[in-house]
Amino acid sequence: MEYYEAVGRRKTATARVRLYPGGSGIITVNDRPVEEYFVREMDIAQLKEPLKVTAMEHRFNISIKVRGGGIGGQSGAAALGISRALLKVHPELRDMLRKGGFLTCDARVKERKKPGLKRARKAPQYTKR
Repeated sequence: MEYYEAVGRRKTATARVRLYPGGSGIITVNDRPVEEYFVREMDIAQLKEPLKVTAMEHRFNISIKVRGGGIGGQSGAAALGISRALLKVHPELRDMLRKGGFLTCDARVKERKKPGLKRARKAPQYTKR
């Protein structure tokens, strides 16, 4: 069976996405239905957004394998993976996906703790006397 594959990353999460043409819009994440894996509605909406914008919701069956990170990072990684896989199927969608911000990798990660500070930027309280 032919498929289009792409990888999306967000924070420490990685998603490997496969689009199977001629499907009915079934999305599975780690061999479970998307509604079962992602409980929050906003995560499911974020994942499906590139499909809605390009009107490709019911043209593919989608299989996603996610590893690492938290639920929010995983859904962001899956959305980027879906966008990249859609580009492989239809390169003419690039402008539409770029305008929606779906091809931009969100590079924000947690800042590391610095020595002498309590967290990344929080310093101990200053006392004058």
